[in-house]
Amino acid sequence: MELIGHKPEPSALPLMAGANLFQTQSVEEARQWGVRTFCESRLRKLDGLRPINARLHYRKVRDVGFGRITYGGAVDIDPGSFDSFYLAQVPLSGREVIDVGGQTVCSSGKVGSVINATSPSVIHHEANTEKLVVRIEREVLERSCIQHLGRALRQPIEFLPSMMLDGVAGSRWTGLLRWIYESLALDEQCFDSPIMAAQVEQAVIATLLTCQPHNYTEELTGEERSIAPAFVKRIERYIEDNADQPITIVDLAEHAGVSSRSIFNGFRRFRNTSPMLYLKEVRMRRVNEELKRLSPSDTTVTAVAYHWGFTHLGHFTTDYKRRFGESPSQTLAR
Repeated sequence: MELIGHKPEPSALPLMAGANLFQTQSVEEARQWGVRTFCESRLRKLDGLRPINARLHYRKVRDVGFGRITYGGAVDIDPGSFDSFYLAQVPLSGREVIDVGGQTVCSSGKVGSVINATSPSVIHHEANTEKLVVRIEREVLERSCIQHLGRALRQPIEFLPSMMLDGVAGSRWTGLLRWIYESLALDEQCFDSPIMAAQVEQAVIATLLTCQPHNYTEELTGEERSIAPAFVKRIERYIEDNADQPITIVDLAEHAGVSSRSIFNGFRRFRNTSPMLYLKEVRMRRVNEELKRLSPSDTTVTAVAYHWGFTHLGHFTTDYKRRFGESPSQTLAR
């Protein structure tokens, strides 16, 4: 069975047992399926004479969704920014031209794509095109990256949109998908075990983080991170545990038992940031988590921001939107 090639055979890839299967010739019904499965989007048929024949085959394993999609005819899909998830795509047949955050990817044959959560995108889906999609929730992807880095993220994960599938890294990615699809085709309950489901979820995330270039690739794969002195990691843990408390550089120096100069030098050399910027990033992430957990009837953006030490609401809102791709009030309202 081949996932990629010059003339791939979609029928060679088995359908997943127990997955949701939708099929329609209605543009609006196909759009509604996309909204329910992915996010709000606009869907426009490009060929007025040829009807679409949309099919969506989709199944989730924890916070990772696996799908197989075709629209039959030529359509444009405009989802804007996904915000809450990343989407990796592998072509089975045909071609898509995808505009992602100002870059253009021609996905066909041995070129796939990754659409970042914070990048606005438009997908030009040509007739007779079919693809595999892997949806990964942004929160679980970022949490995994944070665990591997050993520190908070300074900015959202930004993958290179174009994914080369014929190299060593691309083969690892398609090989993993081949195994998952074959397993799901043979036994719909194969990943029902919480242990197996967690392993599959982490395997997909780890493989994407190591196979597809992104803005943290060098730090994840380099050796420099592993030789960071113990006091840097001790300060990071202290910040994570006490981010809701007033923290100064003096507090950090006393806790770590080193000079403030050593702290600044350590964070600059081994984390490419400063201790106070690290603290700000942790607090920003905690605000985001709290706004997601609560509702407008429970709290206000101002109250949450003040609780985590952000007293200048104008600067906070600007930084928050740059970090998460939406305003704090939009996060609270969702």
